[in-house]
Amino acid sequence: MDMTPPPGLRPTVDSDGDSHCDGDVRASLSLALRRIDLLARNEHLCRAGSFELLWPDTVLWQSAGLRALLGDDRGDCAEALALDALDWIPPREKRLVARLWRGATLGEPFEFVHNVCCSDGRTLQVLHRGVLEPGREPGAAPRGVATLQDFTARRVAEQQIETLAHVDPVTGQSNRAHLLHQLGQAVHDSRMKEAGFTLLSVDIARVAELATTIGLAAGDELARVMAQRLLDAGLHDGVLAHLGSGEFAFRLGDGAGQDRGALDLAVQGLRTRLEQPVPMGNIEILPRCRIGAARCPQDAADARALLAAAQAARLDATTKGGASMFQAATSARAMRELQLEAGLRQALQTGALDLAYQPQVSLASGEVVGVEALLRWQSDAWGLVGADELVAVAERANLMPRVGEWVLAEACRQVMRWREAGFASLRVAVNVAPGQLQALDFADTVHRVLQQAGAPSAALALEITERALDQDAGRVVVTLKSLRDSGVEIVLDDFGTGASSVSSLRSLPIDLLKVDRSFVSDVTAAPESASVTRSIINLAHGLQIPVLAEGVETEGQLRMLVANGCDRLQGFLFSPPLTADALGTLLAEGRRLDTHRAAPARRTRTLMLVDDEPNIVASLKRLFRRDGYRLLGANSGAEALEVLAREEVDVILSDQRMPGMTGVDFLRRAKALHPHTVRMTLSGFTDLQSIIDAVNEGAVYKFLTKPWDDERLREHVAQAFAHKEMADENRRLEQAVALAHQEQAGLNERLAQLLDQQRHQSQLMELSASSLHDMVDTLPAAVLAFDPDGQLAYLNRRAIQLLPEANGWLGGEPGPQIRALLDRLHEQAAAPAACRAPLGARTQMAWLAAMPPSGGLERGEVLLLTDAPEGS
Repeated sequence: MDMTPPPGLRPTVDSDGDSHCDGDVRASLSLALRRIDLLARNEHLCRAGSFELLWPDTVLWQSAGLRALLGDDRGDCAEALALDALDWIPPREKRLVARLWRGATLGEPFEFVHNVCCSDGRTLQVLHRGVLEPGREPGAAPRGVATLQDFTARRVAEQQIETLAHVDPVTGQSNRAHLLHQLGQAVHDSRMKEAGFTLLSVDIARVAELATTIGLAAGDELARVMAQRLLDAGLHDGVLAHLGSGEFAFRLGDGAGQDRGALDLAVQGLRTRLEQPVPMGNIEILPRCRIGAARCPQDAADARALLAAAQAARLDATTKGGASMFQAATSARAMRELQLEAGLRQALQTGALDLAYQPQVSLASGEVVGVEALLRWQSDAWGLVGADELVAVAERANLMPRVGEWVLAEACRQVMRWREAGFASLRVAVNVAPGQLQALDFADTVHRVLQQAGAPSAALALEITERALDQDAGRVVVTLKSLRDSGVEIVLDDFGTGASSVSSLRSLPIDLLKVDRSFVSDVTAAPESASVTRSIINLAHGLQIPVLAEGVETEGQLRMLVANGCDRLQGFLFSPPLTADALGTLLAEGRRLDTHRAAPARRTRTLMLVDDEPNIVASLKRLFRRDGYRLLGANSGAEALEVLAREEVDVILSDQRMPGMTGVDFLRRAKALHPHTVRMTLSGFTDLQSIIDAVNEGAVYKFLTKPWDDERLREHVAQAFAHKEMADENRRLEQAVALAHQEQAGLNERLAQLLDQQRHQSQLMELSASSLHDMVDTLPAAVLAFDPDGQLAYLNRRAIQLLPEANGWLGGEPGPQIRALLDRLHEQAAAPAACRAPLGARTQMAWLAAMPPSGGLERGEVLLLTDAPEGS
């Protein structure tokens, strides 16, 4: 440590050359040295230094602590330097330091932060505190005292705290607090400029799904990719925030949200960019986003309300093409959904959810072959919450995995109760949300739930919708195939409402196809619905897939479905959804679909007459009335198609030359829509080539000419009805054969499972027998087993050592010694006890025990021999 005393504390020298210090000087010097030492210690502990300045610009003295802070190892601390000449102050800051000192007010402390340069090249930030004091003597120049404390680490920590307070650690973008601060400034600016702006709220649900199913790292990676895509889109004006999970928000740049057209274009372009596939490892993630927009000041006039409005608008995006503008009604709905979400979380914890079950009936036998489990929630606050709203809230709140697993587990437990009650072939169908299928462990979850419930795979059906194939269809197909191979039935629900192609339908592992209720409800009123339903049934049967129609409520709907070969039904016509106990009662009562409803009743032959001349239609009706046909008439092809949509027709007799649509064209369309009808033309106009083409392609069964012979025409129509009835019977037989094949396939599958179980049990028994044999063979006692006829059936290793000749007794009578021993043991059977017998080199103790009978048959006896104790 530099111990040089400051100026003014020097020893005095007398005239004789002897140096001396009086007591006061010695004491002052000691005190000064102690103060210097204390200052040095304090500066070291505080990473600080100090200097003394002769105002206005001369540095007289620099402490050792200051030189240590700067890395200066020179020992002279009293070198006088101009303030502008200090080399440890960066050139760009020297003027600042000099100006502050020269402008200092006497006696008033001041402080500021600046940089200093160390001798090793480092730059430190220091907190510079100074005060200007009067001179020590009257008229002397003021003196300044300054301390410089290393502020670098504290400054870095403050900057890190500032960053953490305003920046999202996952994406590096603003967090919620910083977004609200920026929005607050934007709202203030918009008031001053009288110009509004638009805020977008973007949600990518796959971020939360990946975090739940794969891990937080995968969710964070997808969030970073989405943040970069938002940056690259260039729509924001510097206000971009990540609010957590998959939620982002940003203010649109100038011009992007001024009118609805520009906003729609911007949002659709953003959705296209965000929803591009994201490679992640060996899989591709297809993100789907929802975007809500809110305007300031129209929708909200402060930052928090504006963000809430954009988030509320986002809730409507699913039903509005992925993007939605804020509306007042949306806010009320959003509040209800938030309340429902909170209530649903509590319901999951308290077990307030419930399941109802709706029977599914075979149209061939009329028996209940399955049930669909339907989620119900009877809330104290909102009453019965509909399944659609409940599922939507669960999906948005990321609760669907928990809800779905609960439904799956409860349905499996319930179906096992019914199976144990005697309904061994009953199957329960459970709806699976698209998000559940995306989980990588979904198949494992299903198998685990089945195992916990003690249910076989054949007791469960999984109903999926076409929407489940929108994302990662390849992986979904693999998951479904593995489940189907294990015995779980796969059902494609709501078919016809999505965008599945025939090729994708062929590639899917589907066991059953459900026609959406929207088509079934209109089959007797809307020709289009009837045609779609008929086409779906024919398409599914062409792919060897049975069809179930849901929402069947009327006899007319039932007749139409039966006539077109539908395999099963579900709806209020047979039963509404029931509680588990009520459905158990229905099953116990053996309730079935009435026979006259389950099979098509014999009905009157129906003939439709089509001609543009009403008098000809009337004449033909008079001719055929005597044959007892049910007669329908139409005066154009379009009118006839409408009649066909409402009525079941067997034979069509149509004119060829009609305005708007020729007879051949009409019959071609009739064949496409109603292929089971028999179609004939009756015309005086002979466009021979078109008629020949129609006959060749099967659109026309026969061509008859005008004028007609009444009897010949009646005969041709009678033949057409006979042809139709024969074709109907063939189809009925084909369906019966197909049903028998399905039942046979089911029986074969169950037989195969039974054989596998028996084979497994046999292997276990063989293993058990082998283990038992090895155990008995290693016993230190001799064991001999005899069948009911007294012949030797088994002996262990110790028995062979004791009686080497016993090997020759196997399968026959034992030797005389053993026979005599057995007789002795039989004689004392009334009071069984061990007896002594001289066998081999030593006397043996012998026990005889009868093996318990099995299946009512005697199993023989076992003789046990051990060495008798010596001396006994």
